[in-house]
Amino acid sequence: MTLWVNVVYILSALLFGLGLKMLGSPETARRGNLISAVGMLLAVTSTLLHHNIVDFQWILIGLALGVFVGILAARFVAMTAMPEMVALFNGSGGIASLLVAWAEFQSQQVIPTSLFVPILLATLIGGVTFTGSVMAFFKLLDLTSLGWHFGKARVFFGQHFLNGLVLTVGFGLSVWIVLQPRPNPTLYMVVIGISFILGVLLVIPIGGADMPVILALLNSFSGLAACAAGFAIQNNILMVAGTLVGASGIILTRIMCKSMNRSILNVLFSSFGSRTTVVQEGVTGKVQPITAEDVYYLLEAAGSVLFVPGYGLAVAQAQHAVKELSELLEDNGSDIYHAIHPVAGRMPGHMNVLLAEADVPYDRLVEMDDVNPTMETVDVVMVIGANDVVNPAARDDEKSSIYGMPIINVDLARTVIVMKRSMAAGFAGIMNPLFFNENTRMFFGDAKGSLQSVIAEFKH
Repeated sequence: MTLWVNVVYILSALLFGLGLKMLGSPETARRGNLISAVGMLLAVTSTLLHHNIVDFQWILIGLALGVFVGILAARFVAMTAMPEMVALFNGSGGIASLLVAWAEFQSQQVIPTSLFVPILLATLIGGVTFTGSVMAFFKLLDLTSLGWHFGKARVFFGQHFLNGLVLTVGFGLSVWIVLQPRPNPTLYMVVIGISFILGVLLVIPIGGADMPVILALLNSFSGLAACAAGFAIQNNILMVAGTLVGASGIILTRIMCKSMNRSILNVLFSSFGSRTTVVQEGVTGKVQPITAEDVYYLLEAAGSVLFVPGYGLAVAQAQHAVKELSELLEDNGSDIYHAIHPVAGRMPGHMNVLLAEADVPYDRLVEMDDVNPTMETVDVVMVIGANDVVNPAARDDEKSSIYGMPIINVDLARTVIVMKRSMAAGFAGIMNPLFFNENTRMFFGDAKGSLQSVIAEFKH
């Protein structure tokens, strides 16, 4: 019996690796996701058939609830809310690992060190992931209309000292528990409480443009917690799956930090996003508004057009309008590309998912490093709801809080059309001098409605 289970586990691990590899490309990501899901189905099914863990009626009830919630989420969660949904996914993984560790702790009269250490690691990391993800969910959730401003970074005197103290106490208690001859349920519950506190303390000083990074980091934590839980219950496939998620999350976190030219320690401890000032010294000038008819004339005469999407695209659900306008421009003889900054939106890959939903061809998506060297040859750049990722202050102003962050150098193009609802600052809370450039035209309004008005001009 054990032999065939291990064979299925090996097959599942291979499917996980193949699926993860395919997720690295937009062209194969959907198949990669399906392959990984098949691998997980095989792993879960073989585990349930081999181990008499719990009555199957509870398994079926959980399965039914999961399917119900999944269908509701897939149908009703808007693309703008995907970051919040990812945060909840991370938190669910964290609390699941903690509960597995807790169950294993309660089932043992005498726990050997080889099991105690992974139990405590799964508890600590799982608890941090759970409450940290819940905090991230509320920070990403727009509740400003209710007067709740969770999105800003929250800092207070002695915050780093408190974080260090709680972390030290948590690890100290964990070591003390390991050294006890018998499991101590009281101390273990204290460790669970400390892990919850640590999760909150980790995320409350994060805000603004750093939120995509913390999402990637929490994703990695959920994988590490699952890996530790796998060691705790001696389940090989859980170890493998957790390791893959943890490693990929760390890699993604590093990519995000590199895209902002910052270290993970700087993201965690700089309290970026706590600033409320949105007007910077020297960022003044006169904006040049433009109408749909004017945009039509500029695009109709353009030999090359570059679209740069941002969170405003997701808010307006304008991805299908972008696809339709792109097709009209291609029929008109223009070369069309879409440049996506790695940290555009509220989570890693947010803009890629939006454009993929609208069936924008994958070969039209270009990397920031590929498009910047040829930016001066681009006739028109359409910036749709993006702000910080095209802010020249990151390149030119040493006093700017985002100085050094790689950006898409749209200001070097011949003409820049910035689509925004207003002159409000971006997620980082700073004004963009691009708006006042001589070659910039501001196209105010809802992105979807504005694009549809331009499409109407082409069809007129």
